[in-house]
Amino acid sequence: MANRFQDYIAPTKISYLDGKPTTIHLRKCRIVTQQKTNRREWVFEHGLITIGSLDDNNLVIKDDTVSRYHAQIIQTEDSYIIRDLDSTNGTWINQVRIKEAYLAPGCLLRFGESEFIFQPMDEEVAVIPSNEEKFGDIIGGNVKMREIYGILEKIAPTNATVVIEGETGTGKEVIAHTLHKMSLRAKKPFVVFDCGAVPESLIESELFGHEKGSFTGAIMTRQGLFELAQGGTIFLDELGELNLELQPKLLRVLEQREVRRVGAAKAIPVDVRVIAATNRKLEEEVRNNRFREDLFYRLSVVRIFLPPLRDRIDDLPLLVKHFLKNSSFNRDLNANLKLRSISREALKAMTSYTWPGNVRELLNVVERACSLADGDCIELSDLPEHIAKCAALPEKEIPAQNTTLQVEPAEPPKNTAEIHPSLDYSSKTFKEAKEEWLANFEGEYIRALLERNHYNISQASRESEIDRKYFRKLMKKYGISNPANADADDSEE
Repeated sequence: MANRFQDYIAPTKISYLDGKPTTIHLRKCRIVTQQKTNRREWVFEHGLITIGSLDDNNLVIKDDTVSRYHAQIIQTEDSYIIRDLDSTNGTWINQVRIKEAYLAPGCLLRFGESEFIFQPMDEEVAVIPSNEEKFGDIIGGNVKMREIYGILEKIAPTNATVVIEGETGTGKEVIAHTLHKMSLRAKKPFVVFDCGAVPESLIESELFGHEKGSFTGAIMTRQGLFELAQGGTIFLDELGELNLELQPKLLRVLEQREVRRVGAAKAIPVDVRVIAATNRKLEEEVRNNRFREDLFYRLSVVRIFLPPLRDRIDDLPLLVKHFLKNSSFNRDLNANLKLRSISREALKAMTSYTWPGNVRELLNVVERACSLADGDCIELSDLPEHIAKCAALPEKEIPAQNTTLQVEPAEPPKNTAEIHPSLDYSSKTFKEAKEEWLANFEGEYIRALLERNHYNISQASRESEIDRKYFRKLMKKYGISNPANADADDSEE
């Protein structure tokens, strides 16, 4: 098994080269009608494609010779398999009736009297690191995080199974939830199951459900989490903790796209995207026979490696600012911010610490500081002793723009005179004053945004969420141009 594991190359994978564009290979298949008139084609990336005359199939064939649930195509780790579902008029490959068979590229499929051509596809997508410092709920401007954003942006709309690997506390569930929110399943359930938090004897019932009387204590029929996640996403946290005996049953769900409740005789079809996470190294688990090789390959459609906080320590100021701005523990009874910044000494100590608990530990430290601080700034004395003493260590280099952590002005403006104290609106009508105030605001806003982005128009327009063409119109309207007379963003077009 070890040799096969070492030599095997998954057909759907990510090529991840540090500092170079990432390439994603996504598996899809195309099914094309043989009709000369009204020729149609369907492209699928599902792990399971159901075929029949009823509308709830993936491929609906309105033909009296096609059964309601006629056949299904299953994507395995290295092939496609077609299976007849006891149809009345049969499933045929190249004029041979089959019960179950492997599909070859370009083969002729016939369901009843309807004929199709099957064509597997291997789509290669180049992924370039994002320019953003966040993606959905994920925070971080480090190049490793921006490479991950580029991957997530490509795979979020797909149904690809994803495995997220990383140390405890790195934010694997945040990645999973962001993938769900940015997918086509966003309006359907997002169900979380911690494989290490449920007794082994109950995991099968939790995941797949059970029938009444199937075991002692089963006083009523219960749906499993796969059924509850129907149409949505199930997140299997700490997958490496899953018992070896249960792994074949999970593999069956992934391959057949159906679950069988404990004590049930009939399987139930499910349409669920699976995202899994683990703090273990799955390759080592496979080599040591603690994780099934076939399940590893079936899950590893896309694998994401989340770096520990110590490997992206330049993101720490950004994370602290985010926690101070958005966490409920930093609000007083009137919903105002309690802490607004962090001292240079405290920041030095925090960036010199190794953070074995990663982002989760950082969040706890910030919450503790919000409870202990006397003023509106995190001081060195507000940090735990084992972190505070790191201030004496050599300081790590932090990008200058990340060291300013003032969350918002201490005293928000009370009126327009405070915003533009040099302007006098008292002699103007309300409409005139409003138009003049808006004009000054727009001009100053566009100018400040361009200066912060070094006159990169594309980047400034994205940050402001203003259409790029309209952004240029505003620049022209207020006579704003690049001081260097260079269009810095042409290379991004």
